[in-house]
Amino acid sequence: MGKELSRRRLLGALAASAALAGCGTQGAPGETGQTASQDPNDDTITWANWTLYLDYNRKTRSFPTLEAFEEETGYTVEYREDIDDNVSFNGKVAPQLARGMDIGYDLVTPSDSLIAQWIAKGWAAPLDKANIPNAKNLLPELENVAFDPGRVYSLTYQSGFGGLAWNKERVPNGLRSVDDLWAPELKGKVVVLSEVQDTVGLVMLAQGVDIDKPFTAEQFMNALAVVEEQVDSGQIKQVKGNSYKEDLINEQAWAAIGWSGDIFQINAEEGDKWEFALPDTGGTLWSDNFFIPSTATNKAGAEALINYYYRPEVAAKVAAWVNYMCPVKGAQEILAKTEPALAKSEWIFPTEKLLSQAQVFRDFTPEEEREYTEAFGRVVQA
Repeated sequence: MGKELSRRRLLGALAASAALAGCGTQGAPGETGQTASQDPNDDTITWANWTLYLDYNRKTRSFPTLEAFEEETGYTVEYREDIDDNVSFNGKVAPQLARGMDIGYDLVTPSDSLIAQWIAKGWAAPLDKANIPNAKNLLPELENVAFDPGRVYSLTYQSGFGGLAWNKERVPNGLRSVDDLWAPELKGKVVVLSEVQDTVGLVMLAQGVDIDKPFTAEQFMNALAVVEEQVDSGQIKQVKGNSYKEDLINEQAWAAIGWSGDIFQINAEEGDKWEFALPDTGGTLWSDNFFIPSTATNKAGAEALINYYYRPEVAAKVAAWVNYMCPVKGAQEILAKTEPALAKSEWIFPTEKLLSQAQVFRDFTPEEEREYTEAFGRVVQA
């Protein structure tokens, strides 16, 4: 990757640019106290996304694809990097959503698990596909998902893998299994994700449990007990959301349960010091999704933005920068002309063999959601 496409050099720069107008990163909006209503004259779209998850130009301190969208359409995008993990984001906005109040976002990109909850609770605005003709570019394998059959409420933003990451200098023999994280020489140097589906999911896979099929509470709790043991012993130093990357960069952590695209990105900036692999017992496969909350005040603008990012040429630019799985047909062919090595990456455009080595964590029932999330929270916050 060229340095202009890299994002990890920008950790400090992004913080400094937090006050940029237009499509700059803004702070988290608070509760407005107003019931949401549509404003047909609204030309501002507020989008909540994960950190460092969109193409960025460090020289101009701007998001090129967003700038192009604004110039083309006349909309202004307030882009907020407000999602660190699904649980904390849900905790911030769920009370307002439950009361039908404006949460300050027209478009959000949470993961499958949170989208499933919000759809079930009636907090979703159905997509008007007439406003999103480029939805036809969604990869066929993503057209029907259990939490949103027929994609009535969501479209994939990016997909990725949960697996093992390590510093090649500090862990020269690498990691092959989840159990390798518990080696004595890594005590206090392991960080794991605060996403239950990834951290507990990898442990369950290591214990021989298929996470994409029905499993018992006992099987879940057996895996959680392993996480608890490693947290209590100090083997796991931190349980973190998207910010786990900084622990790897500053070498507070030498090994992690992490996400695929993140590791390739920090390698581009920090001297190819990290490796990522799926455990020999399998990794997780997940998606973050474009989603319009029922309280959005500019639904038409949000749909216009989704439609824009489903153009293959735009999706290719984002894929080149974030290094996650691209959900848009035609993007690979375009990327092959500008970044041929990336176009060949199986992590961005996965092979059937790679996909067969990962499982999508099945949806929780509402009862399981409460029980498992609370249990996980007690372990990681102890």
